[in-house]
Amino acid sequence: MATIIDGKALAKKIRLELKEKVKDLNNKNIYPKLAVIMVGDDKASQVYVKNKSKACNEIGIDFEEFLLPSNTNMETLLNLIEVLNNREDISGILLQSPIPEPLNIREAFNKISYKKDVDGFHPINVGKLAIGEECFVSCTPLGVIKILDEYNIPIDGKNAVIIGRSNIVGKPLSQCLLNRNATITVCHSKTKNLEMICKNADILIAAVGRQKFVTENMVKDGAVVIDVGINRNEQGKLVGDVDFENVEKKASYITPVPGGVGPMTVAMLMNNVIEAATRQKN
Repeated sequence: MATIIDGKALAKKIRLELKEKVKDLNNKNIYPKLAVIMVGDDKASQVYVKNKSKACNEIGIDFEEFLLPSNTNMETLLNLIEVLNNREDISGILLQSPIPEPLNIREAFNKISYKKDVDGFHPINVGKLAIGEECFVSCTPLGVIKILDEYNIPIDGKNAVIIGRSNIVGKPLSQCLLNRNATITVCHSKTKNLEMICKNADILIAAVGRQKFVTENMVKDGAVVIDVGINRNEQGKLVGDVDFENVEKKASYITPVPGGVGPMTVAMLMNNVIEAATRQKN
């Protein structure tokens, strides 16, 4: 039976540590501040932004929200980003996705200064991650690495399989693990022999967005299973990509959904904002 990784408790511990960091920075006249831009009125985005605001308030990070109507044009969005890039009181800028069509989210991400890109999506940060330089790392992959470290789960020399190749999770997480000397396989919808590849994983990470996609026959005995998926089942309950009840019997460690990777994502965002404030001051 697996050890269930308590991401909620770990995130709480990290947020308490970050709160002390903010106090130390305030004593040096450094005041971390996060600016969040939301375009339109997507309900899920509203919940996510509220959670980020709450976390900032708890830790002592200043927070400013910019709500733009859904008919906002690209020029207006880019102009706002430019204003925030130039504001010295803003440490980090986050553009909440999705944004309405026909707005180009990649162009908007590229406009955010890489020094304030606390989501780790700017090409400069992506490139720095690829060559192992100091940079901002996307918050969910960073949260996964933090979980592995906090639970003393070795990465060096391990076979890590990631199901999912998104720019937000799969690709940056593969770089993070590679930079820590894991042997990486990234699987996707075109992958042949998926079950066989997964059964070779010491660390198996599911980030595909399909409930119960990872079944017990895909997991070798003693594997570490990290579930990044967020789905709603037929009853409206939040579930991950892993068939938790059955996989738990074979894994050595497993993250639940909810309460696993999710809380760590927000904690790592707070970490990145504080890091941004520190670097800008120095």
